[in-house]
Amino acid sequence: MTGEDVTEEDEPESSTAVPPGGLWARMKADPQYAPEHLALEAVRRIGPQARTWAERTRTRHPRMSPEAMAETAIRRFVNHARVSGAVSGAAGLPGAVIDMGVLAWTQARMVLYVAAAYGADPEHPDRATDLLVLQRVHKIAETARLALGVAAGRERIDALSRSDTPLARVMLRLGFKLAQMAGVRAAKRLVAKAVPGAAVVLGTWANSSATRSLAVRSQELYRPRATVPAPR
Repeated sequence: MTGEDVTEEDEPESSTAVPPGGLWARMKADPQYAPEHLALEAVRRIGPQARTWAERTRTRHPRMSPEAMAETAIRRFVNHARVSGAVSGAAGLPGAVIDMGVLAWTQARMVLYVAAAYGADPEHPDRATDLLVLQRVHKIAETARLALGVAAGRERIDALSRSDTPLARVMLRLGFKLAQMAGVRAAKRLVAKAVPGAAVVLGTWANSSATRSLAVRSQELYRPRATVPAPR
């Protein structure tokens, strides 16, 4: 038997369903490195939750295979992504930026839960590198690591508090960087947000499609090393 019935108790942790306020502040202050800031924060906040979920699921469903665990997480996060386009309730560019951030965050959650399902450590710093490569922000791991190092360094030296760039320009740049990370065609998605009705239709299809594609890439990455690690 490769899978078992799961219940609401097996749901991923919901307390981190949206990006935390501190992350938004960092991304707005440093939009060029917004994907890197998001990846670093995701591993810090979601990694421990993904590990706990995987260990709890293995305990409750000992016959469930890594593949079935991963598919369980994927189904839930694809569903979350499908409705994330309307989460902000705001119109125009600010709403589109928030929607893109929530979608990118949802996708990061999914990748870390998939990693945990296959036995990879979701708290390891390499998962931030994986996120950026899987979400096609960077083509190879080496450049992703370099960019993560820059973002972490800027955070440490408080370089993010100094910016004279107009807010509208910051939000536009942030929106495009997050749309790139989320796998959505930035221009169409950002413009559609301002058109009543179109944003909902495009958002639902684009969000779920991009997230499903990311899920396939994540499985291809983590499946070859699937193991069941010993509990901590």
